Amino acid sequence: MKSAARKLSATEIDAALDEMATKIDVALRAGDRENAVLIGIRTGGVWVAEQLHRRLKLGETVGSLNIAYHRDDFARKGLHPTVEASDLPFDIDERHVVLVDDILYTGRTVRAALNELFDYGRPAAVELAVLIDRGGRELPIEPTYCGARIAVVSDRNVVLNRGDDGRLSLGLEPAGQT
Repeated sequence: MKSAARKLSATEIDAALDEMATKIDVALRAGDRENAVLIGIRTGGVWVAEQLHRRLKLGETVGSLNIAYHRDDFARKGLHPTVEASDLPFDIDERHVVLVDDILYTGRTVRAALNELFDYGRPAAVELAVLIDRGGRELPIEPTYCGARIAVVSDRNVVLNRGDDGRLSLGLEPAGQT
């Protein structure tokens, strides 16, 4: 695992995205590339999915999932004031879905995303692509495609940011700020 003592640079993030796109492309070419769709988990997962989509040149646009209503801490945290609806501009029944998120930590976000996804239909397959796996799983969820694995102490959050130029960067914040 890379150390979290430093942030990944935009160049390192681009390299990780290129590597992820290559691995996804190889897998899709071995299967049914024409049946594949990318769906990002709001918000950072959508940003990563858009970057991967640009590299993969898939036919369908990127879909987005809002998992707010499926979170297991919904009763405690409530609804974020700027919730946007999920947007799946295509049918997911019998499609090969690559579910994309920015940071994989406990696995609870992915669990919520799967619940939301299956509200829209029954995909033929679902694979998980994450830009960063920081470890610390609480649920048995592992990525199929991963840009980088980094070690981060539990009192820190890894945060993906997108600049005005569309480039992605990673930051570390004290836990509880996001």
